[in-house]
Amino acid sequence: MTSTNFEFVPYTSAFLSELTATRAGETKLGEKLQVGLNSTAKFVLIGVQEDIGPQANLGKPGATNAFPAFLSRFVNMQSNRFLSGDIIAIGGFVKQTTFFSTVEEGKLLVDELDNMLIQLLTPLYQNNQIPILIGGGHNNAYALIAAYNKAKAKSLEVINLDPHADCRRLEGRHSGNSFSYAQENGFLTTYSVLGLHKAYNGENMLSYLDEQQFFYSFFEEYLLAPEKLTVDLLDVLEKNDEVLGVELDLDCMKNMPSSAFTPSGLEVEQARKYLTKIARSGRQVAYVHLPEGAPITSDDEKIVGKTLAYLVHDFIANYSI
Repeated sequence: MTSTNFEFVPYTSAFLSELTATRAGETKLGEKLQVGLNSTAKFVLIGVQEDIGPQANLGKPGATNAFPAFLSRFVNMQSNRFLSGDIIAIGGFVKQTTFFSTVEEGKLLVDELDNMLIQLLTPLYQNNQIPILIGGGHNNAYALIAAYNKAKAKSLEVINLDPHADCRRLEGRHSGNSFSYAQENGFLTTYSVLGLHKAYNGENMLSYLDEQQFFYSFFEEYLLAPEKLTVDLLDVLEKNDEVLGVELDLDCMKNMPSSAFTPSGLEVEQARKYLTKIARSGRQVAYVHLPEGAPITSDDEKIVGKTLAYLVHDFIANYSI
């Protein structure tokens, strides 16, 4: 996993111990987690500390900060009857070691990051482990999908909860075109995106979704009928029995510090319900991706970190395969 502008940093047990606040009579997740990429754990957490992808898509910086915010909260959750830490490994994190001055330069760096992540993720799929990728931009969805194809020689169904379809033109890699690039390369069987915002998806994007016969729904429908989110989700889950890639963009939640902040969006509880229902559906999941959190202030860090910790806990604790 060599890269000029990105570095993979493995975690150690000693580092996790420093993050974990122990208490007599309790066991925290941080005391039970496996460490490293060579573990036997079913679920492997990997952080991505970069914001080149969002900025190359004209988004805000800050996605470098999401994973450390998450980790300090997650390791201090309880290891108990609902979730035991020993089925989870902390693999480490990828961090950017460079900056860029132009959008075109940023796109080239995203392509380099794609290649590094594909190398990192492919062995996990080959071992039938489930990577949970946290932080960074939505550009990293492409690497998750491409690595699965490389490991399994199969295309993948993907579901996404997101205000934006991220199917922009093939204009060089950034956070807004992971799924159009994956489709172009034959890596998708189908793609479903729930909760699009009508005001923030161009007509070209909507036409592309129609042309590809991808399912999509709008957040504005859920404003009038909140239960429709569950109906749409279950409809997508019940249509196929293929392996599923699971995406949840933190931009979907209102007032969430993210690369594309919105004051109008889903509640945290709706996002948690989305992951819980997928986990309980009986569908085999290839990966979970939680990008675009972008905490800048200390208050942002608390909100993003704890939200991500809840989301990861919800999925792993309820996964039924």
